[in-house]
Amino acid sequence: MINHVSLRQAVYAFLCDQLQSGALAPGDRICLNSLSEHLGVSKTPLRDALIQLEVEGFVTILARRGVEVRRLTLQDIRESYQIVGALEGAVIREVFEALRDETVLRRLESLNEEQRGAVTRGEYDRYYHLNLAFHDVFLDLSGNRSLKQIVHPLKQRLYDFPRRRYLIEWEMQHLGEHGQFIDHLRQGRRQEAVQIIRDVHWGFESHRKYFTGFYRLEEGRSSQDVSPETSPPWMQRA
Repeated sequence: MINHVSLRQAVYAFLCDQLQSGALAPGDRICLNSLSEHLGVSKTPLRDALIQLEVEGFVTILARRGVEVRRLTLQDIRESYQIVGALEGAVIREVFEALRDETVLRRLESLNEEQRGAVTRGEYDRYYHLNLAFHDVFLDLSGNRSLKQIVHPLKQRLYDFPRRRYLIEWEMQHLGEHGQFIDHLRQGRRQEAVQIIRDVHWGFESHRKYFTGFYRLEEGRSSQDVSPETSPPWMQRA
């Protein structure tokens, strides 16, 4: 079943796919013995993949009790917004002049319009990746190679693991903030560009009203998500 170059990466990719699809939901338990047998791999690459997922905040490894998929709480959301906002704000301050290049500005404008079209058509997978690409424009201009390794898992946990149906009103607010950011870049307003991303776009209170509708905080899986009969032998339902 697993025939990729790196067993750890292959197991990691498999588990990420299970998280993204919702097959693994908050509160679910993973049995290492059963999963190792299911994938046909030893426990070493499995443990390594799970350690990576724990570092990224997706699971908790429980001593002698397997692995549990972490529930996303309001405090988790607050902390993630604060971290991503601080990091992206610092990058924008650092690479501000490079962001004002006309080619870069047109790239940002194009990505924002593509996002608008994708979310309007309900193409949520495309919208998610376009949104990552928009923010990666300035993350990639930084010389810090570790930034995306920190930021992307936080965004995955917030928006894509599991993939949710996006709220059009909320995403239109995001796109409006992107537009304000681009305008600040064009006008040479460094501090305002930093603030719109750090304090508004990633401002917890700016978006709090949407959280209840977007996240099922502390609710776990609804009865419509999956029936118990579909649970694989390596998983214990919440």
